[in-house]
Amino acid sequence: MYDELTKKDIERMEQEIEYRKLVVRKEALEAVKEARAHGDLSENFEYHAAKKDKNQNESRIRYLERMIKTAKIVSDTSKSDEVGINNTVEVYFEDDDETERYTLVTTVRGNSLKGYISTESPIGRALLGHKAGERVFVDMGGGGYYVVIQKIENTEDDGSIGLRRF
Repeated sequence: MYDELTKKDIERMEQEIEYRKLVVRKEALEAVKEARAHGDLSENFEYHAAKKDKNQNESRIRYLERMIKTAKIVSDTSKSDEVGINNTVEVYFEDDDETERYTLVTTVRGNSLKGYISTESPIGRALLGHKAGERVFVDMGGGGYYVVIQKIENTEDDGSIGLRRF
């Protein structure tokens, strides 16, 4: 399995890896050393917490490196009149008589609470490549619903990829 990522996504992930290796790793190792110096490790909460933080950092580095290694690079450009990555789309839901706005992004940037919908989600997949005014079926695997694309806006990539720092 692979994740679809843009070149910008990979650049940001590489920046996070570098930060974690050069800054967070050093801080975590210092915290473990300091906590170890406090004595009995079996009852030393600071030591266990420091080890947990260190291990979480190393896990995040491995996760990001694996994502980069197995990524499929996709273009973040699309035709000006078609829905593509980094486009904000105004969609009318026929069944609910409601309008919603979504920005289509790659998987790593998906955040439905902020209106960022992954191009690999059912609605993201359905909207991709369609034009304003088109009626699109969103397949939910055993059913679905229709939406109408009302408006497409080109949006600047804001860089939010969910980079986590301690």
